Amino acid sequence: MIEFKNVYKKYDSGTEALKNINLRIERGEFVFIVGASGSGKSTFLKTIMREEVPTSGTIMINNYDLTRMTDKEIPYFRRTMGIVFQDFRLIPTMTVYDNVAFAMRVIGANEKEIKKRVPYVLSLVGLQSKARSMPNEISGGEQQRVALARALVNNANTIIADEPTGNIDPEMSYEIVDLLNHINENGTTVIMVTHEHELVKKFNHRVVVIDHGSIISDTAAGGQLSYNETTGYKPISQAEPTPSFDETNVEIEVVEPEYQVEPESVAPAVEEPAAPIPEPVALTEEAPAAPPAEEDPIQAEISAKVAAAVSTPNQSMYMDQLAALAAAATSNSAGEPLQSAPDALTPEEQMNNFANIDGVDYSKYFETEGEV
Repeated sequence: MIEFKNVYKKYDSGTEALKNINLRIERGEFVFIVGASGSGKSTFLKTIMREEVPTSGTIMINNYDLTRMTDKEIPYFRRTMGIVFQDFRLIPTMTVYDNVAFAMRVIGANEKEIKKRVPYVLSLVGLQSKARSMPNEISGGEQQRVALARALVNNANTIIADEPTGNIDPEMSYEIVDLLNHINENGTTVIMVTHEHELVKKFNHRVVVIDHGSIISDTAAGGQLSYNETTGYKPISQAEPTPSFDETNVEIEVVEPEYQVEPESVAPAVEEPAAPIPEPVALTEEAPAAPPAEEDPIQAEISAKVAAAVSTPNQSMYMDQLAALAAAATSNSAGEPLQSAPDALTPEEQMNNFANIDGVDYSKYFETEGEV
């Protein structure tokens, strides 16, 4: 359990880093600490790790009173927690195995216990195959997992993670927080400082917002947060209000068109009575059709002869000649040559042929001199 009561911290430079902090974190909780740079997050963590002593107020962690703690008690207190730093802080001359085992050796653990515990913790973070690798031979995400294994190896009941995803890519960041999440599910308290909004949103744990040294929001107390890329996290009460629409105070700018067209006057519509259904009318003889327009007598006579020829079965063989006759007569009336095709009948041949068919004298239609 971690409890801050009226904690105030002022540095010798005059900077007020923490202002009246009151906070309680129960055993087994997962808490994100968020806030802008310079908001007081780092000082908050340093007071938890007993690197800084508050100017006033009290801090109780794991039954230790940090404001009254002696220097001899500090190492024993720190054994109850594991710390994961942003910059890993691995010993470059030691293997992955030895970096983790070192945390056990400094508290006096025997080698038999170390050989049993270290491989188990490396398997928890997925690094059992990297045990003999040097820090410079593994990726940034793997180095952060070594740091996490080192924090876990002494079976700490509290993990403090100071921006553990700050130096690794987003995919590895998710894996690290997922590991912390599994560790928390086993009963370990996790306090993580981060700027990664997406991680905070994804894992949905308690969020404490620090701003200018004060806690301005704590979701454990029922608070709700809004997030903005510029302003960061804010309580809903401090978020920008959503503008409301007020119909009584709306200014409408009317823009006159450059050209206006006078509308045409429209007579008012008059509703016409419905047309009555007409009575049945007895059929009467159709009125005689209007007489056709006066036709050229020559063309009329030719058309009549053609129609008569078509309607007579024994004269159908002469249809082509009749059509040629009509064309010749028309051409002649226009003052053009009667026939131009080389195989066309002469006027005399045509007159003889058609005189034999219907006894009509066609010679007047084939005059070549003068007007018809």
